[in-house]
Amino acid sequence: MMKKCFLFFILISAICFSQQKNLKVNDLQPKSENFNFPVVSFASKPLVERKINTFLQVNELEFIPGSGSNPSQLALNSTNSYKNFLYFYEWKKLETPKNILSLSIDGEATGAYPEGFSDWKNFDLRTGNYINLKDLFETISIDLIQNIVNENIVNKIQNFLAELKSHIDPEDDEKEQIRMYEECLEYAKRGKLEHTKFFFGKDKLTIVRERCSNHAMLALDDLGSYEIELPYKDIQQYLSLYGKNLLSKSDKFVRQNTVQNKLYKGQIDQKYPITLLMKQVYEDGSFSAFYWYDKSKKLIEWSGILKDNHISITENDYHSEELKKWIPKAYIEADVKGNKIVGTWQDYKIKKYLKLELQEL
Repeated sequence: MMKKCFLFFILISAICFSQQKNLKVNDLQPKSENFNFPVVSFASKPLVERKINTFLQVNELEFIPGSGSNPSQLALNSTNSYKNFLYFYEWKKLETPKNILSLSIDGEATGAYPEGFSDWKNFDLRTGNYINLKDLFETISIDLIQNIVNENIVNKIQNFLAELKSHIDPEDDEKEQIRMYEECLEYAKRGKLEHTKFFFGKDKLTIVRERCSNHAMLALDDLGSYEIELPYKDIQQYLSLYGKNLLSKSDKFVRQNTVQNKLYKGQIDQKYPITLLMKQVYEDGSFSAFYWYDKSKKLIEWSGILKDNHISITENDYHSEELKKWIPKAYIEADVKGNKIVGTWQDYKIKKYLKLELQEL
């Protein structure tokens, strides 16, 4: 086993971690003091370029490429679905294995109060698909990786707590720190990979967990966020077929079986072309999505449940102030069949069923 891990690491190292030719990342225009956002150029793979940029701009900015001249308008004016101002200050392209693009993005979200954030987006450069953390590992190994991450964070918190508790006659701030970290310790033991951020490096995968503090306690949080480094050579035995293939230098790719964070293209009623972005699917099967008619390029939200490859979705029309609830526009029932989603779109008012056919981009 050790020999196989060593050979795997040598294979990865031999790639020299160079990105594929013709890949460039620049500033999305118009750039401003509060808007510095990445846009990908990949001349040799236009579909990959389009998929990555569409995902980034729809998912982060709620902007459909080609739908207007100012991608930052909704984010900077708090007219997005979150009703928060979003500022993007800096991005970086990280050094990674050949088949991977990892982008770090730093900014600030301003709702009731300003809150800085750091995020990472990772893409398979052979397909343009967003990389989901769970797809990297065998199903039977996910709990083990989860436990490794949790144990690392627990040890960091326990060591810091031991230091705090060793102080004689602690000050009030230290008492508050102890209380905060003791509460956080229980959550750290049960952490899930489901909501975890991550990014790729030259020779390791880094998993990032959020800090223990809320905004009010931020000044007392000396540990901040947690970055757990997992060298590729140490996790090779836990990788899925897709994970191993991704980290190799192979231009041939293994398909990801999940639907989350994927783009689909197809038609409603065999005559209305649409594009769909499936967002993250949670453990209970719930998910949200954006779709748009290719002609009008206006985002429409879906909320739904995915269970046993069957999707049930509600498309809302408007919120009734009189009834204090959302009034639906349509119901969607569909099945995931390999790289396709096939089902019906039913108009809420007239009950007419229209055929829905989508295929993964």
